[in-house]
Amino acid sequence: MALDSTAVAPGAPAPAPAVPGGAAVRGGDGRGGPASADARPDRVRSRDPEAFALPTGREEEWRFTPLRRLRGLLDGPAADGKVRVEVTGPDAVGVEQTGLDDPRLGRALVPADRIVALASARADGATVVTIPGDTAFDAPVVVRATGEGGLAYGHILIDARAFASATVVLEFTGSATYAGNVEIVLGDSAALTVVSLQDWSDDAVHVGAHAALVGRDARLRMFTVTLGGELVRLSPTVDYAGPGGDAELYGLFFTDAGQHQEHRLLVTHGPRSCRSRVVYKGALRGASAHSVWIGDVVIGPDAVGTDTYELNRNLVLTDGARADSVPNLEISTGEVVGAGHASATGRFDDEALFYLSSRGIPADEARRLVVRGFFAEIVDRIEAPELRERIMTAVDAELAADSAADAEDASALAGSPS
Repeated sequence: MALDSTAVAPGAPAPAPAVPGGAAVRGGDGRGGPASADARPDRVRSRDPEAFALPTGREEEWRFTPLRRLRGLLDGPAADGKVRVEVTGPDAVGVEQTGLDDPRLGRALVPADRIVALASARADGATVVTIPGDTAFDAPVVVRATGEGGLAYGHILIDARAFASATVVLEFTGSATYAGNVEIVLGDSAALTVVSLQDWSDDAVHVGAHAALVGRDARLRMFTVTLGGELVRLSPTVDYAGPGGDAELYGLFFTDAGQHQEHRLLVTHGPRSCRSRVVYKGALRGASAHSVWIGDVVIGPDAVGTDTYELNRNLVLTDGARADSVPNLEISTGEVVGAGHASATGRFDDEALFYLSSRGIPADEARRLVVRGFFAEIVDRIEAPELRERIMTAVDAELAADSAADAEDASALAGSPS
């Protein structure tokens, strides 16, 4: 049942909200932002885009991003396109379109780069999805954001009240140059699963933040699946509003020829006795396929009893693909339950392919099985069977398209004169 239908439409750039001094560190800007102390006092945090200098590409946070492929997003041009947002789900879920001055916005997100700040300042309002407290839903809430061409800004807030339990699916499809942010706020003891699917058309560009604020004894499970788009750069962050919070961040990406997919994670442990797990897996195939994974975990001086671990694994299927993986861990207290990270990038397992082929399985099917097995650790954690099947079907489609392209290239090579 459709709850509401809203459009994030083009319009004149909205003025940026006033921010005293232009910058704010994590922990307070007068609007109920993330409560944990920022272990990086030199890190600029502001809703004012002008607080961020135009990057040159030499900065740590921009050194992997091909700035020329951002289509002017760093300059903040006026919107001339549309990303249409539609929400479906149970009747009790609230959906509304609100202005950027709504005090519910900004609790989880204080921008840490120029494009995220521009999206926060220039979106034509925000779509707010409210999960009522003390409720549990079996059916998922589905938020569909469909690009209809041009450049657009957007902002989505998912507000799960205390003791709420729900699954929210975010779908990004179509064609657009999109600077869009997602805020996720969990009240005390809420349990929320968020599945974000970036399945854009091949010509789309998507840059934005996915920022979560996890309440006391609340649990967040977030799955980020990136398949489509010419360039996708997402910055998932997690902050804790009280002790006992639990966050699990899972990611799956398939980077095809010419695609740039970048995921820059930051989990900040401020309160005591919080837990986080990060597992991202990516496969790359084709010339100039480039993936970037940055995994930062910061444990503050008061975060005693922290339990955290992050893992990134990349599977390179062909020559010409490149995967950059940078895990970082900063610890300011020795009283932790556990803290660690791991990263690995490897080539396709030819032995596994030979083993399957020797048993009569065609090479294309064998490759598909190996990649499916590689991603199974992530996909199998999604509780909704229809979502699991949809994601694996999309991965199969990526592999099938690549196999067809390989066959076409081989046919053309065979037919060319020697």
